[in-house]
Amino acid sequence: QMTLAQSGGGSVQPGGSLRLSCVASSIIFRYDTMEWYRQTPGNQREMVAKVGTAGSTKYGDFVQGRFTVSRDNAKQTTYLQMNNLRPEDTATYYCKYRHIWGPGTQVTVSG
Repeated sequence: QMTLAQSGGGSVQPGGSLRLSCVASSIIFRYDTMEWYRQTPGNQREMVAKVGTAGSTKYGDFVQGRFTVSRDNAKQTTYLQMNNLRPEDTATYYCKYRHIWGPGTQVTVSG
């Protein structure tokens, strides 16, 4: 079964940027949509962004142009570039492929 490995989380000040990466272990990565979700304690996971096989994208309403999702099929990797981060973006971020979830990476935005 394919697995997902995440990297790129951390702590930044408001207005800062982070780039999250999610590397798939299998070439089948290229055959379906990749998704990013986030979750805070006590809340359900919410969709942050999706990128289709040909690069089409969709974002959660709260993104408001601050994040960019992309994929590199040759590297079996999806990226989430997050700019102008806000304290309310603090969460654990997960990538997802079909029913497979990455382990999550913490993003903390505080001044």
